[in-house]
Order: sequence, then structure tokens, then C-alpha cells
Amino acid sequence: MKPYTRAERISGKIQYAITELLSKKMQDPRIEMATVSGVKLTPDLRVAHVYIAVFGDKKRISEALAGFKKSKGFIKKSIAPKLGLKYMPDLKFIHDDSFDKAAKMDELIKSASTGTSDEQLS
Repeated sequence: MKPYTRAERISGKIQYAITELLSKKMQDPRIEMATVSGVKLTPDLRVAHVYIAVFGDKKRISEALAGFKKSKGFIKKSIAPKLGLKYMPDLKFIHDDSFDKAAKMDELIKSASTGTSDEQLS
């Protein structure tokens, strides 16, 4: 038995292809500071949930997601030949807030280890 399912292997290819596309061909300033943190593909290979990490406030996040949604056709057309699939999966862009949560947890741990809290810092 293979260690990874076909959906997991193709998810990795999609993530790599979109990351490469972002670094070389995308000109939209709304998505220049965005990172593809992961891709989850449905078992039938029809929908790819692309998780995007954006550093900034909520306005910046919503602008980046709007930029990705507007560029969806270009992204699909650009990466389809690299995947070698009969059907190109539909791309759904989702904000990945795990980096924000990790930074907040790190800050809480640091404040607990030094004996200070947010209330004392204000």
C-alpha cells in the first residue's frame, strides 16, 4: 500500500505550483505578501482548499483573499498543465490563521515565563 493517497500527492503538487507561480508571475500587489501554507484536496479530486497565510490586519487579509479569488482563473490555467489531471480541481482560497494563533501562544508563554501579563504591560 502506498504511504500517501493520490489526493495528498496532488495537493503537494498544487501547493508547489501555486507557490512557484506567486514568486514568478503574479503581479497583484494584494497577494505579494501571501504564502500558501497548505492544500487539502477532496477525495474525488474536484475541489482544492488552498490555505493562505497573510501577515497583517483584517483589511489586508480580506484584500489578499479577494486578489486570489479574482486571479483564480489565471492560477488554474497556469498550473493545470503541471498537474497532468483529466479535470482541474476548483480552487477555494481560505485564510490560514494558525500562524497568528501560534504567535499569540508564544507571546503568552513568554509573558508567563517572565511573570508579566498583558495587564501589567499596559
